[in-house]
Amino acid sequence: MSLFLRRHAFLLVLLVLGTTLRVLTWVAYRPAIVYIDTFRYLDNLHALRADQLNPIGYDLVLRPLLAIGGLSFVAALQHLGGLAIAVGIYRLALRLGARRWVGALATAPLLLDAYQLQIEQNIMSEVAFEALLLGLLWLLLAKGKPNWRRIALAGLVIGFAVVVRLIGVVLAAPFLLYVLSADSAWRSWRGWRNAGVGLLAILVVLVPYAAEVKAQTGKWGLSGPSGSMLYGRTAAVADCAKLDIDPTLRVFCPTEDVSTRLVDNYTHADLDPAWPGPLPPGADKTALAHDFSVQVLKAQWWDVAKAILSDFSKSFRFTRATAINDVPVDRWQFQQTYPYWSDPPVTAFYTQQYDGVDPSVNEPIATFLRDYQLNGGFVPGAVLGFFALLGLLTLLRRKKPRDKARSGALFAAGTGLFLLFASAVFEFSWRYQIPALVLLPVAGALGFTTLTAASRRRLAAYPDAVDVGAVKDFDDRHPGAKLSELTVVIAAYNEAGGIGQVLEKMPDECLGLPVDVLVVVDGGGDNTAAIAQDHGAYVCVAPTNRGQGAALRLGYHLATERGAHYVVTTDGDGQYDNTEMAELVAPLLDDTADFVTGSRRLGHEEADSRMRWLGVRVFAWLASALTWRKITDTSFGFRSMRAELACAVPLNEPQYQSSELLLGVTARGARVLERPMSMRLRKAGKSKKGGSVVYGANYARVMTGTWWRGYVLRRGRTRSGRAS
Repeated sequence: MSLFLRRHAFLLVLLVLGTTLRVLTWVAYRPAIVYIDTFRYLDNLHALRADQLNPIGYDLVLRPLLAIGGLSFVAALQHLGGLAIAVGIYRLALRLGARRWVGALATAPLLLDAYQLQIEQNIMSEVAFEALLLGLLWLLLAKGKPNWRRIALAGLVIGFAVVVRLIGVVLAAPFLLYVLSADSAWRSWRGWRNAGVGLLAILVVLVPYAAEVKAQTGKWGLSGPSGSMLYGRTAAVADCAKLDIDPTLRVFCPTEDVSTRLVDNYTHADLDPAWPGPLPPGADKTALAHDFSVQVLKAQWWDVAKAILSDFSKSFRFTRATAINDVPVDRWQFQQTYPYWSDPPVTAFYTQQYDGVDPSVNEPIATFLRDYQLNGGFVPGAVLGFFALLGLLTLLRRKKPRDKARSGALFAAGTGLFLLFASAVFEFSWRYQIPALVLLPVAGALGFTTLTAASRRRLAAYPDAVDVGAVKDFDDRHPGAKLSELTVVIAAYNEAGGIGQVLEKMPDECLGLPVDVLVVVDGGGDNTAAIAQDHGAYVCVAPTNRGQGAALRLGYHLATERGAHYVVTTDGDGQYDNTEMAELVAPLLDDTADFVTGSRRLGHEEADSRMRWLGVRVFAWLASALTWRKITDTSFGFRSMRAELACAVPLNEPQYQSSELLLGVTARGARVLERPMSMRLRKAGKSKKGGSVVYGANYARVMTGTWWRGYVLRRGRTRSGRAS
């Protein structure tokens, strides 16, 4: 049990927080929150008529639940459903290769977002729809490439999702595209057969339902007076003064100023019997509204497109506010009084009918929930956009076409974005962003997993077999060698073009201490070792290339074991000014620091990549947020430290070691200082870093993983390196 708790500690912490928030929500609004749509569901609960505004899928879920308990019971089950969906996301992420902390992070949006909490307390269809989205992900992704049986089940899930929420119909497009893209299956009969099976499964649900709608309304469709999405969009931007349209159609022109038109009012205008005004006898106002929309679309297609793109972009804003043309966001916010969306006696009628109580609010708890929601207790849209970007960036990763994490990331990202875009085509509402809390965090977790997959190899504890062989090489080259109290360690891999110049400019002493240089050659195929030894450096050659992190770790231990008290690191490519070494060493000698790192942002920087320039600042911000101390540069390779501190910090990363070392020493309570330093362009050779996106994802993984081990799990944390 203790091992289970330790392995899944992050998820369990999030589940405790999510459960606490849900209990508070359930207690605060009794018996549940009853919204406009709730009345429609409850009124159609027993008749189950298909000619209503809302489809009957949620009623099929609601009816047996209300037979067992009341509205409060349904809200409680929806909160439990939210927790269960989060656990399902976690298990799916782990099954597809994500690390436990990554999978847990993917659940945080659903568990902690206050808008999700509020919608779970509403008697509305969102939680059922989210559960179907998770089911779709499991059917398509959990067991590798889906066979025709799982594809058929997925099609049935989509079909039922449509009759729960009509927007579910857009899931068919990414679903069929995913099936066809399997192993380039679009070229094969099998791929088209599977797509046909999936489409048929969707139609098995939707065709009978549409036939029932036709039987009750006389028209094929998936709901009754569902209005016109096209009319809602075009009427909101129509400039009727400039439109050359038939007088009969002009009656459909809104009288409100275009700047204040709300799409929602026109989409469902057909619910008003008096709309749109006088028409010729026998006129079909639905057909005429469509003709009007087509005329507006022809004349103002760009205005319509801009409105849709603008609404789509709102989903990725940092903050949540109501624009003039939006459905008010306060509909989805916790209120300090009970939110009546109809006359209070009407609402009380329903709550009395099912729970025997009037609607009520626990004001102190409601105030707490509202403060939480309005002061950061939600997932910014920009974060969801970042998750989607991580999923889409896997397109740049060279992996097997059907790598399970990569294909899952692409499907979750594409489906989430497509759902948000389709919702924006209809109209913008913060409510419509909520299903993205299921899809886009999964995309981010799997995208991150894919982008960092190549760097997952971790070093064995020091000394491993390669370290032992390298130390023997050093002893063979330098029998009985004792290094200076101040030793510079350089990790070098194929640096023959630059190592000589670096060593020529190395000072012989620093602040009265003689300087020795230890060059750790990390495998490689050139004569770096010979050049370094010719320039008077101590040389240690590792027989296998393992990465800069492994070479530096070997150098720290070897230097310390051979007499060094202080270790300085620099690169073998000439990017750092070694004459600035005294600035790094002085704080160690006067005992004001245990670890001193240079900073290009405080000093001078010659940047050769805009992406790297941005990455330095982004990761500095992340490190500052994780450690609660000001850090301006996490990857500056010119550093000094107490030798015993360098050996005491657990270093497991073959690469991306700079952030692992920095966060490792801060986690141990070491005194860390930054000094302004110079960063120049490489003088020779080429960077060993990979592509900017992949390198950045791996760097973030190492940084957050080190923080988790050092700060959360408290592994080996001490007051300072001097106490090690």
